[in-house]
Amino acid sequence: MILLLLISLLALIGIGVPVAYALGVSVLLYVTLSDTQLLLILPLRLLAGFNSYALMSLPLFILMGQVMNSAQITSRLIDFSMLLAGRFKSGLGLVNVLASMLFGGISGSSASDTASIGSVLIPEMERRGYRKEVAAGITVASSTMGMVIPPSIPMVLYAVVAQQSVGKLFLGGVFPGIIVGLFQMALVRMLAHGGSERQRVTLATALRLTARSVPVLLMPVIVVGAVVFGIATATESAALGVLYAVLAGFALTRALTPGSFWQCLRSTALTSSKIMVVIALSQAYIWILALERVPEAIAAFVVDLGLGATGTLLLVNLIVLAAGTVIDVSPAILLLTPVFAPALEGLGVSPILFGVLLVSGLAVGACTPPVGTCLNVCAAIADLDIGKIFRGAAPFLGANAATLVVVTLFPEIALWLPERLIP
Repeated sequence: MILLLLISLLALIGIGVPVAYALGVSVLLYVTLSDTQLLLILPLRLLAGFNSYALMSLPLFILMGQVMNSAQITSRLIDFSMLLAGRFKSGLGLVNVLASMLFGGISGSSASDTASIGSVLIPEMERRGYRKEVAAGITVASSTMGMVIPPSIPMVLYAVVAQQSVGKLFLGGVFPGIIVGLFQMALVRMLAHGGSERQRVTLATALRLTARSVPVLLMPVIVVGAVVFGIATATESAALGVLYAVLAGFALTRALTPGSFWQCLRSTALTSSKIMVVIALSQAYIWILALERVPEAIAAFVVDLGLGATGTLLLVNLIVLAAGTVIDVSPAILLLTPVFAPALEGLGVSPILFGVLLVSGLAVGACTPPVGTCLNVCAAIADLDIGKIFRGAAPFLGANAATLVVVTLFPEIALWLPERLIP
């Protein structure tokens, strides 16, 4: 029966059925054919899937990102990035990566990063001599940092599934996210060249741009710091972030209007509903896997391979990268975490390290066809085929793959900060 569960899921996803429906149909087939008494328990399992206080932070983080987009924060971040990197060779490409690092630390969403940064920088990069697919590729690849640098929506989801500290996961993503950004900047300097970009900035202009950016840059410090230092829970911190974003939109940038705020609420409700449906149905699927003792079987298989902790992590990284090409980030976290976390924990691998690597690997999947959410967002913005965008992004996604290997070999990169700041 377990083969029916797995094969039906893969077949449904293969013919284009949305992941949430594919999970539900697979569970229903299993329950109907194996034991109809389980139908009485199934509704309770669906409810238990999203009956979690920590999950309340997800729609709040999503709303925070939506409001920041509507408040036109992006232009301030790009101006600040130009101040720091615009005068260097391939400056606008560097600005693209740096702006994504800063915006990722505010929105927590790679798709939001792609939409906001791309709509401004892709046309400007093309005007200054960058090939369009390269400009779009840099935008897509750099958006992956939105999932890794805190606050991160996927990190919150992993924390709920794995029952880990949100604060530790946020801190665990800081250095890996920065390393991805530095690697991508190095590749931009080597591979992506546009026209003349160098600009001189007076001291007065630099001070003015910095002053305009500081209130925005303080936002991730406040949101993440509140969680890390125990001032607020993840949910309370997300609510604080929403309040900060609303005040910034109405009073600071004055770009947020009652109408646009209503659209933010509407978009957040729709996005959150989709995620909650996936969570509920995936938890039912995981319940069936637990009944069939699949996690225990995989744990025993992994131990029998004798690869050790590092070798097993490298193997899991490959599986995560492959899974990310066909499954979106949220369902992939929900499905892969209960399967691999017990096996890795048995080998002495920290759940925080696994969470950082899992989210980092799935971030690459968001930029690879055919599912790639960020690819599809960028295709709509740049009016380019996703194949061309992926070819432009591929060299820069190599920075993500290199970071996965580096963090796997040197786990302290992800673990040092949470171990020092959170006992």
